[in-house]
Amino acid sequence: MSVTRRKYDAEFKKNAVKLSYASPKTIKEVADDLGVSESMLYRWRQRYTAQGEKTQTATLEEELKVLRLENAELKMERDMLKKAAAYFAKLQK
Repeated sequence: MSVTRRKYDAEFKKNAVKLSYASPKTIKEVADDLGVSESMLYRWRQRYTAQGEKTQTATLEEELKVLRLENAELKMERDMLKKAAAYFAKLQK
């Protein structure tokens, strides 16, 4: 039996975080009402403020992800250029 993983859109996450801050209920009660785990709601609270805006940590994580992807692409291009340079150097000899 495989468990399918549910994906939640950003709007749902923001609204869940807003609700968790505004509600007099505990985090566990809010999470149960929404049908998500308590730990997931805590992670969302780390990413979004009570107003539903991204925290600085979340913004930095996204920027880091983009930079790592760009770095990987640049390394691949560099390696290809090294091989091409070596190939053309052999041809000139």
